[in-house]
Amino acid sequence: MRIAFVGKGGSGKTTSAAVFARYLAALGRPVLAIDADINQHLGQALGHDGRAPRALGTDLPWLKDHLRGANPLIASADQMIKTTPPGPGSRMLDLDPSGELLTRYAATSPDGVRYLVTGEFDEADIGVSCYHSKTGAVELYLNHLLDGPGEYVVVDMTAGADAFASGLFTRFDLTVLVSEPTRRGVGVFRQYAEHADGHGVALRVLGNKIADDADAAWLHEQVGDALVGCVGQSAWVRAAERGAVARVTDLEPANVAAFDSVLAALDARERDWAAYHRGTVAFHLRNAEAWGNRAVGTDLAAQVAPDFVPAPVTSPTH
Repeated sequence: MRIAFVGKGGSGKTTSAAVFARYLAALGRPVLAIDADINQHLGQALGHDGRAPRALGTDLPWLKDHLRGANPLIASADQMIKTTPPGPGSRMLDLDPSGELLTRYAATSPDGVRYLVTGEFDEADIGVSCYHSKTGAVELYLNHLLDGPGEYVVVDMTAGADAFASGLFTRFDLTVLVSEPTRRGVGVFRQYAEHADGHGVALRVLGNKIADDADAAWLHEQVGDALVGCVGQSAWVRAAERGAVARVTDLEPANVAAFDSVLAALDARERDWAAYHRGTVAFHLRNAEAWGNRAVGTDLAAQVAPDFVPAPVTSPTH
């Protein structure tokens, strides 16, 4: 299952993504966290103070060549763009930590959460490229990932509506918008819901920095049944943000209950792999026509294998 955390800057989405990933790990669930925010703070929020791992977004030639595998529809890695779909011969991925890609890119937090980073927006990018040249690496990764039952991918997305600059926003089973009980927070939710409408996005709201019942009631009045839970003021979170490495099981019970509700909403989703791949192909064709064909110098629609549908192997008979 794949979940994205979104919201306005300062809403607490990175902290929420980190706590949820740590919460899953504490439950013994296989989990991979991905930092796809221009402000690369997820590793720190996970409690990892060591050297940052190799970034997906700054190593695109290797990533593309690895994913291309033996796909006969893609002549070279140079012909891959951020939306390139998998096809026959593509190298499909799993969450086995010993796999070549995770061995190359993943770091591990103190409580066992593996995570990937897209890489920072650095000096060489200023005035030349947009951050989505890096988050495109996450889109490619997810397009080639066959996550199975009981496995989780948690992505910390860019803030606000900036997520809609690519098709990455459609790659999730559940999107959780973290909102404070403020008009600006709710405004971002409404903007996100408007942009996501018609794209099959399952959107829920996680209230954050909720001081009392009045805050929770106001937020519910504004977003209705989209509200999945509320996280109150937390001494555990404040200590974690100062660098304390505490067990996520010590999080306040009321706040644990909010993440229980997020997990229940996520587990209630069921992925239709054929529909998911149709979405992959649709965004690829849109990007090909808009800019990709011109940039690469070939017809990228020819990369689509009409009868190919990725799906995880669920039993020895498949």
